[in-house]
Formats: sequence, structure tokens, C-alpha cells
Amino acid sequence: MREHGLLNRVLLVYEEGIRRLERHEEVSASVFASAAEIIRRFIEDYHEKLEEDNLFPRFEKAGKLVDLVTVLRQQHQAGRKLTANIQRLANPRALSRDADRAVLAGSVRQFIRMYRPHEAREDTVLFPALHKIVKAKEYEELGDAFEDRERQLFGADGFEKMVERVAGIERELAIYDLSTFTPRV
Repeated sequence: MREHGLLNRVLLVYEEGIRRLERHEEVSASVFASAAEIIRRFIEDYHEKLEEDNLFPRFEKAGKLVDLVTVLRQQHQAGRKLTANIQRLANPRALSRDADRAVLAGSVRQFIRMYRPHEAREDTVLFPALHKIVKAKEYEELGDAFEDRERQLFGADGFEKMVERVAGIERELAIYDLSTFTPRV
């Protein structure tokens, strides 16, 4: 679930980026490029790949939540296409053109709209159900295998390094300070 926390922080970056695009405020193409690279490498190529290779097949074999797993797989594929589009448009030239800015904002908005319920469903339905279809020992072994894969792909403290990369983008956008999200009531 900590990986979903990282995803949520990138979604906040995306939301701030499109807010600025739509208000014709200054926003660096690197904000979108860096955020999309984190999504591509850590969420899609690592986190989702683990789900697709290790979790989804267990549900399918057990005949449990198969409809949900099917939709989650489809959403992973759609997300990869949206990320590719975001990466294609995350450059100064595209951001200088109103039409490309609109397409970029639309792709980011679709990504956010899909991934908020996607991760919520995984957190509240899929992941809790995993305990019912695998034994405690197998669950622990999966966790160890996931940690090993993370170290192989990203080195020691890979997750923490990704969090710091997101924090850097948040600082650039002046949304790192959590208190900026507190309403004045």
C-alpha cells in the first residue's frame, strides 16, 4: 500500500500541473516528464508488473474476483497508453501550443480519474482478499520476493529514493508543505 501512497503523491503533482495548465500559469514540462517517468518505472514497470505476474494469476486460478482482475488489467494497459501520451507531450514545444496543452491536460485528467478508483478498489477489495486465497507463509514469501525485486530494479532504499524524487517535484510546484492543503475554516 505504500506504493499506492507514492502514486497518490504523483496524482497530486498531476492535479497541480493541469490546474496550472488550465489557468495558463507557468508550469515546467519537466514536472510532467519527471512525474510520468516515476509512473512508468515504479508504478507500471514494477508495481503493476508484480500484480500482473504474481497476484492476478492467483485470483484467476482460485476463481475469485476474476471480473475485478480483468478490469484492473485493462486499466493497467490504458494507463500505460496514457503515460506514453503524457511523456510524448511533456516538452516545452508541446506546452507552448494550446492544442497540445489541452491534450496533455486531458490525458492527465483521464489518468487521475481512472487511478483513484483503481487503487481504492485494490486497497479495499483485492489486497484484503489475497489473505483468503494464499496461506500466511506464501503471503510472506510474496512480500520478500517483491522487496527483492524492488532492490534489483532500484537499488537499496529504492522506494525511499522514489519518494524523494516526488518530493522534489512537489517542492518545485510549492505543494510539498502539507499545510498548503489545509482549508481555512
